[in-house]
Amino acid sequence: MADSRDLKPQAILDGLKDGTIMLIDVREPAEFGNERIHGALLNPLSTFEPDAIPTDTARKIIFQCGSGKRSRMALDKFMAITGKDAAHLEGGIGSWKAAGFPFVKINPATGQVVDNGHY
Repeated sequence: MADSRDLKPQAILDGLKDGTIMLIDVREPAEFGNERIHGALLNPLSTFEPDAIPTDTARKIIFQCGSGKRSRMALDKFMAITGKDAAHLEGGIGSWKAAGFPFVKINPATGQVVDNGHY
């Protein structure tokens, strides 16, 4: 049975397009700097502060990491501390990229930003 807090990439893309979600990337700054989903905000799990995430907004909080493990940990911690509902991107940015959705990355050979499209 699937958990309703484990969202597929398409649900995240739809929410980003219509402005109904706030995407929080819980990877480390270097990971975020190397590649990220457009519009994601950084709040690394290593220094995670659930109370720093605004919950007085109409947007649903969605956590994201590389594979889904850290984002699930952040989700559980966020809900335990704030009492607010949230979800996470199942499979992380890996599943996002596998779905062919746009992201920004740094070309390691040139150091140039590569933007493969917006949603």
